[in-house]
Parts: sequence; structure tokens; C-alpha cells
Amino acid sequence: HVDRALIGRLSPEEGRDLTRRCMAEDDELRRSGHLIDCGPLAEPETARIVRRRGGQAAVTDGPYAETKEHVGGFILIEARDMDEAVAIAEKSPMAAMGSIEVREQPPMG
Repeated sequence: HVDRALIGRLSPEEGRDLTRRCMAEDDELRRSGHLIDCGPLAEPETARIVRRRGGQAAVTDGPYAETKEHVGGFILIEARDMDEAVAIAEKSPMAAMGSIEVREQPPMG
């Protein structure tokens, strides 16, 4: 989750450095065999919220809630366990720009 106030304080040079460090971290996760997929997401104002109720779809412009932080991207990794996943998240440069939510994939079936 990106904290708009924190990331908004970055100078253009600091923003480029953050991007460079994030890409380097992605490359390291790729080399170590942890990275499955990753990518940034556009600002929440560009979102469309789709709900289906009673067989009818309703589409509204985002964001669905005013919030200090928003989901700024995703990193899908393969980790031994939750502890390893958290250790990987702790090293992310984006952890200083908000928070990183770590979740397990639920069992399939």
C-alpha cells in the first residue's frame, strides 16, 4: 500500500532512484527463483468498481473509499513459508513508502 504523503515528498531524482531500486529487487527475486510476477497499478482514481447483485452489474468510478494508502502494485512470489515471505517483503524498497501486505495463497480445491 502506497502512502501518498510519503511518496509525494520524493523529488524527481528520488523517485527515479526508488524505481531503480525496486527493479533491482525484482531482478534479484527473479534470479533467486522467488519471483512469479509483479507489476505496478495505476492510481485508484483510474479504477472502475464492478459489482454484481441480483443478476445485475453495476459499475462505478474508483476509488471506492477515501484512504491515505492505496494498492500501488503487486509482487507474486514463491516462498517456503510465511516467515520467508515476510523476510522478502522487509527488504523491499517500497516498504518505506507505505506498507506491504503479505498473504498466503489459499488451498485449491
